[in-house]
Amino acid sequence: MKNTYILLLALFSCIAVQAQIDRTVMPVPGPAPEINLGTPQTFNLNNGLKVLVVENHKLPRVSMQLSIDNPPILEGNKAGVASLTGSLLGQGSKNIAKEAFNEEIDFLGARLYFSAQGAYAQSLSKYFSRMMELMADAAIHPKFVQEEFDKEKDKLITGLKSEEKVVSSVSSRVQRALAYGKNHPYGEFVTEETVNNVTLSDVEEYYREYFVPANAYLIIIGDVNFDEVKTLTETHFTSWTKAVPPSFSYSQPKNVPNTQINFVDMPNAVQSEITVQNIVNLKMNDDDFIAALLANEILGGGSDSRLYSNLREDKGYTYGAYSSIGNDKYGPSRFRATAEVRNMVTDSAVVEMLKELELIITKPVTDEELKNTKAVYAGSFIMALEDPETIARYALNIEKENLPKDFYKTFLEKLENISKEEVEAAAKKYFNVNNARVIVVGKGSEILSNLQNVQFMGKKLPVLAYSKTADRVETPNYETSVPEGVSAQSIIEKNIEAVGGKDKLESVNTYAMMAEAEMQGMKLSLNIKKTSSNQLMQDVQMMGNSVSKQVLNGDSGYMIVQGQRKDLTEEEVTTFKGESTPISELQYLTAKSLSLEGMEMVGDKNAYKVMINEKKSAFYDVETGLKLQEITTNEMQGQQIASITNFEDYKEVSGILFPFKIIQTVGPQSFEFIVSEIKINDGVSPSDFE
Repeated sequence: MKNTYILLLALFSCIAVQAQIDRTVMPVPGPAPEINLGTPQTFNLNNGLKVLVVENHKLPRVSMQLSIDNPPILEGNKAGVASLTGSLLGQGSKNIAKEAFNEEIDFLGARLYFSAQGAYAQSLSKYFSRMMELMADAAIHPKFVQEEFDKEKDKLITGLKSEEKVVSSVSSRVQRALAYGKNHPYGEFVTEETVNNVTLSDVEEYYREYFVPANAYLIIIGDVNFDEVKTLTETHFTSWTKAVPPSFSYSQPKNVPNTQINFVDMPNAVQSEITVQNIVNLKMNDDDFIAALLANEILGGGSDSRLYSNLREDKGYTYGAYSSIGNDKYGPSRFRATAEVRNMVTDSAVVEMLKELELIITKPVTDEELKNTKAVYAGSFIMALEDPETIARYALNIEKENLPKDFYKTFLEKLENISKEEVEAAAKKYFNVNNARVIVVGKGSEILSNLQNVQFMGKKLPVLAYSKTADRVETPNYETSVPEGVSAQSIIEKNIEAVGGKDKLESVNTYAMMAEAEMQGMKLSLNIKKTSSNQLMQDVQMMGNSVSKQVLNGDSGYMIVQGQRKDLTEEEVTTFKGESTPISELQYLTAKSLSLEGMEMVGDKNAYKVMINEKKSAFYDVETGLKLQEITTNEMQGQQIASITNFEDYKEVSGILFPFKIIQTVGPQSFEFIVSEIKINDGVSPSDFE
């Protein structure tokens, strides 16, 4: 009875309280919550290493971050040496072989990563002492081996090659080079040539000069005891040789005197990548740092921002438009507004992005925008505190950026006190709409003429053409006219004659090909078999195991991806039939959708562009008639994805010319297949299509 009485009393109390609430009045927001990050205890070693320790005994885990805060380093004609150094660090040590080192970390259930700027480790606290020993050993006594160096060098070059046809990679490179200059640490970029200049001795020298404790911090957070940490650190890191890294001098970048469009031609681009950027001088300890963050968030920080609302929600030009603002204690950084848009609306998107930049400067921020943006920042800030890596980063920032000790503890309070006027002042200071570079990387034949007519604030913007390596080039001329009498049909016929003649090609009943590529040091094999009876088998294997297989046998088929089998749909069967013919051009001759789109450059060769169907185009060398490239476009997750295949190194097999180098690029991935064998009317059996 007593329990029933208590329950009833509680119920009546709730009803009484609810009756007193006026729901027409907005609740008064409470004060910003107090943030308790833990105050680091610190000590220094004689070699210059500064150690920060934050004890947190809530969970039995610990994280360690070694951060070397060197000024920007100019790598020059050996750009890539830092990347290679970072790749080789953490591969064992002079005391522990690579395999044993990695096995022990896995056995401990821990994580340990290295870069040229430091290391990061995370483990259960009971393994902390051993993890510190392993980190210190790998950092102070690295074992640089020629064999591993060669592997990492090959990986880096392979990655560089794959990026050459990736619009976003080219855009990022050009943005940095134009903003800072190619002789600035932030503007230089790694090339195959500079990587080939790097030797193992260069890596060892880079390590000796720059992987030093003078500007290094070791941040340890978690279930640890300060005295134990101090003892272990002195034991394992005191032997790290004291040294000061060399310093560089370089010119400081400046903004352009007037807003201009910098255009880079990427013939394979199915979308244009637009970046509006300018140089900013912003540091974390500046009084207007948080106001600048809020201004950027309102402009392009997310799906509620002005850029996103305009270019996606209103105009439908893109699936996302965003902006970012950088900060750097060593010198200038960048403000950037970015969007990937359809080719046909590239010029319009440029105008709208510039308009939004102008409006954020001239149109007052609304109370609603400021309130919502503060709420987003506050929520993200609080959620991030659950990650020990965030705590480590905050503790490190306080030291590196010369921030007040309570910078993060009072962050929410400072955030809440920012006024609209401060946000507007930051926008005017850091968003330079009159001194911006508008970098557009895209398909010039479809976008350049419209870009050359872009007007903003009553003036036509100058358009300057650049190469993919940020060098000034002549503006491309896409007005080359197709010679009279040339048609899609005649181009296909010329190709057929060039590779062997119609009679020879029609005698091909089966086709079998074997090719190999390399991906991150691993072999990738491609096995293709086709017949003239709508049969196709394509098997991709890695290290001898099939990772993807497609089979078509007449009117049905299947695909297997990572062991999962799926029958082909009717639409997929139709698509595969279009790929199953041993000699594609024989099928193209009768294609009703065949059309000649004009002439374009493929590499350094003039080519005819022939549309095979609405998704596929082929490019044929104007002089030789050989096929140089195919581009197939499909929609995936709302975005247009282009699959680009380049054909090189033609050789004769059974009287027919076939490409023996096939370079396939899909998004950021690129594979260079070298053909080892082609068989005509041989090497194919019915069982291949079962």
